[in-house]
Amino acid sequence: MQPIQRVGIVGAGQMGRGIAQVFACAGYDVLLTDVSHDALCEAVAQTDRNLGRQVDRAKLTSAERAAAMRRVGTTLNVTELGNSDLVIEAATEREAVKRAIFAELLPHLRPDTILTSNTSSLSITRLANSTDRPERFMGFHFMNPVPVMQLVELIRGIATNETTYNTLVGVVERLGKTAASSEDFPAFIVNRVLMPMINEAVYTLYEGVGSVRAIDQSLKLGANHPMGPLELADFIGLDTCLAIMNVLHDGLGDTKYRPCPLLVKYVEAGWLGRKTGRGFYDYSANTPVPTR
Repeated sequence: MQPIQRVGIVGAGQMGRGIAQVFACAGYDVLLTDVSHDALCEAVAQTDRNLGRQVDRAKLTSAERAAAMRRVGTTLNVTELGNSDLVIEAATEREAVKRAIFAELLPHLRPDTILTSNTSSLSITRLANSTDRPERFMGFHFMNPVPVMQLVELIRGIATNETTYNTLVGVVERLGKTAASSEDFPAFIVNRVLMPMINEAVYTLYEGVGSVRAIDQSLKLGANHPMGPLELADFIGLDTCLAIMNVLHDGLGDTKYRPCPLLVKYVEAGWLGRKTGRGFYDYSANTPVPTR
């Protein structure tokens, strides 16, 4: 396995651009692709702003910022990622979308390229089986926001070989982050624990036990959480929370993972949290206001 230097990232949303930033800062050459030209432009602009704030805080020098930005390239053509040593798929949490990306990308990849998915819940073994390289396929799950969060979950499918795993352990170390290895079970470790807590918080709201503000304040002050569960759900995206709960419910067959009807209703309404300006809070004003 040759050393990793060129990294392709599919998806220029919040996760993809965060992943691009940390790789560029660690000295990797990054090529970021998306179907939206505007998303790519915003990803580059946001990365530059983020690095500018790090310069202001004396965490980076101006020269290091400029060097990192030079290492970030963009393209609308996913096939241009073909010469990457490592590809990270960071598209929306829908299996059909991920499979379509792999189908378009695979004919152009080198035989030794490692292919990974940033999926937060989907079966790595099943995704790997849709590719031509299950032994060089892994789950590579970064936490949001990527530049801030220390953890990266590494998930091996049933066919993932030891060389691929060890290579990604080395990549995580070079990024200055910490790897946690998870078996290939629905939602892995973090979301297996986190999402049922968020879902239970939504049930607590749904059943009238407490208001949005009371629930979030209780967990922040009573359990020392930095964000309340409903505030966190808005930050993650209620559609993503619902998708992960559905994976848990379908994959494990336990009623304790049944998504709360109120969570379903908010997603049906398009109230997905911060990214749409409304979820459990209304973000149209300077100070978020609870919607219930």
